[in-house]
Amino acid sequence: MLLAIDAGNTNIVFALVEADRSIRARWRIATDPRRTADEYAVWLAQLLQLEGLDRSVVTGVVIGTVVPRALHNLQVLASKYFATEAAVAGRGALPYGIVLDVDEPESVGADRALNVIAAHANHPGDLIIIDFGTATTFDVADYTGAYKGGIIAPGINLSLDALVSAAAKLPRIAIEAPDDTQSVIGRTTADQMHIGIFWGYVAMIEGLVARMRAEIGRPARVIATGGLAILFERHTDVFDAIEPDLTIQGLALLWERYHIAA
Repeated sequence: MLLAIDAGNTNIVFALVEADRSIRARWRIATDPRRTADEYAVWLAQLLQLEGLDRSVVTGVVIGTVVPRALHNLQVLASKYFATEAAVAGRGALPYGIVLDVDEPESVGADRALNVIAAHANHPGDLIIIDFGTATTFDVADYTGAYKGGIIAPGINLSLDALVSAAAKLPRIAIEAPDDTQSVIGRTTADQMHIGIFWGYVAMIEGLVARMRAEIGRPARVIATGGLAILFERHTDVFDAIEPDLTIQGLALLWERYHIAA
């Protein structure tokens, strides 16, 4: 099986991917560039054991990362504990294989390129891919699969953290839909914060998607990914599909192409 590793700013996702690209298991750990290969190995060994597996089932490792400092220890993990050289998305023998039609293609994050690769493989036509992570990113892929650019906005958790840390009397609230989804006039401080954070974010999503569609000038499907995508699913009709594992799918697709070519 393939061990696909998506190293993001907040969390690192490890996924065991079968030959048909189905995901056998996935695990998440907080991103810490100081974490050593040995620490990862102990943690993974325990999780594999809970699945009734051992590390010998891993025959390949592929990594996508937006945290350069985390890469070295993940590569050591692959070589020391899985006896294989990790392939790194967008580097060396594992180029993205898509056109990055932007002014600074070298600055495109691995997660965004991988999302485009997977979304284009799964959906025809022009696409808008929204990834709800540390930042919320909106990416446009045209019908050929080329990456055309996008938007970076603060993630909803970052927005709430900034609000609470800057205003001494505001409480920390859970990120969830308000109890009364019919009203946008809050009667308590907590209600007002829920409305501002939740419906404000929905309005941002819908507004930016409308502007992007108008600029694209053709119908564009909206694909949502990231852990918080399902939070908004029942409260907006802007999403055409939600694919929580889009980045992992992109890694598996890249590995498949690399593996076949090799």
